[in-house]
Amino acid sequence: MNPNSKFQIPKFKVLIVVCGPTAIGKTSLAIDLAISYQSEIISADSRQFYKEMNIGTAKPTEEQLEEVPHHFINNISIHNKSYSAGKYEYEVLEFLEKYFQQKEIAVMVGGSGLFINAVCSGFDKFEKEDDSHLWVTRRFLNEKNLEWLQAEVERLDPEYFAIVDKKNPMRLKRALEIIYTTGKKYSEQRIGKKTERPFNIIKIGLSLPREILNERINTRVDEMMKAGLLEEVKQLYLHKKLHTLNTVGYTELFDFIEDKISLEDAVALIKQNTRNYAKRQMTWFKKDDGIKWFQPEQVEELFNYINEKIQ
Repeated sequence: MNPNSKFQIPKFKVLIVVCGPTAIGKTSLAIDLAISYQSEIISADSRQFYKEMNIGTAKPTEEQLEEVPHHFINNISIHNKSYSAGKYEYEVLEFLEKYFQQKEIAVMVGGSGLFINAVCSGFDKFEKEDDSHLWVTRRFLNEKNLEWLQAEVERLDPEYFAIVDKKNPMRLKRALEIIYTTGKKYSEQRIGKKTERPFNIIKIGLSLPREILNERINTRVDEMMKAGLLEEVKQLYLHKKLHTLNTVGYTELFDFIEDKISLEDAVALIKQNTRNYAKRQMTWFKKDDGIKWFQPEQVEELFNYINEKIQ
């Protein structure tokens, strides 16, 4: 189904997308934009959807959430096994259909490129040979551990392996499912025809020299630990096998809780894995020629660019 065939959105509406790597200042910029344009914010951070994960996902603070209405934050539970980029695409378009009846501009912010792309360009639809083959494939992949999934994706589709979140088994399984059932690389099939949206899209990317961003990431992790990240992880420990918790900031501390590594080593790993994740995010976003890049302090230039696009 083409979501555009259902949703009727008036023309001349604008979705401002703020993207970039973690810890670069996307949240603050999005709030400034929303206040300036009397808009509301749509989160495109796939980890911030989950109500049980707070400190480790760097959600906006309570004060920030009160400054501007936010949507798609704390909207599902870690026990929800079926939430996908395709479902997110549908729900955001459904939200925007109603939203644009009242407002001219919306702001989307996040670092999850797959979810941003789903809303801006349409989610990839793949043709599978038959459903019975699909279910056999899923059963087979569900029996494999993370290391096996990583090695298999790297073997069959090194291009996608270079940008995928290697700690996310669901992403790896999704790629292998498509590869096995179509006989083609996932990365090749993802470069599909863009779905035109009934609203204008302005994409803003934030970037910094890597050494500066790495310092910000290290500082953020230290702040998370001071804010009680370990306590949050302890409360979620009984659910550690859920795929939503197999993510940076949680898996490392699960290992500490199980006496596999020291707390110092766990924190160092969180920093390292977050830096690696930021690098993958930039690899993803840099492939999008529609993104206009700014450094976080270039606020005036950024607003001038948006105003020119809106007029």
